[in-house]
Amino acid sequence: MKNKYQGNVKAKRVQLQGLRTEFETLRMKSGEAVADFFSRTIVIARKMRIHGEQMQDLTIVEKILRSMTPKFNLVVCSIEESKDIDELSIDELQSSLLVHEQKIIQQDKEEHALKATTDNPSKTSGGRGRGRG
Repeated sequence: MKNKYQGNVKAKRVQLQGLRTEFETLRMKSGEAVADFFSRTIVIARKMRIHGEQMQDLTIVEKILRSMTPKFNLVVCSIEESKDIDELSIDELQSSLLVHEQKIIQQDKEEHALKATTDNPSKTSGGRGRGRG
């Protein structure tokens, strides 16, 4: 029984080391949605807790803030300056970042629409014009 339990402890320790490495190297991918990045992060953190890691929400919040893509730099700085990170929940952080992501998406759509209207010449501007034929 003792040998069986020790083998189980060693296996858990090895799995936990792998999860720690995965958590430490975790970064948001370019073009990845905030919700998807949060899901990946939370899944790894839950697995670590299952294997005995004493991980606080603060550790997860700090990791997420460090691992965002550069387009989130302004909002990350804003969150760090305006909120108490020690008291910030994962859900509050996710909400703030989702709002910012929606603004970025909306801005990109507007810029794309504006570019499309300036790239397409109007029907009256081409051809021979309005003068004598």
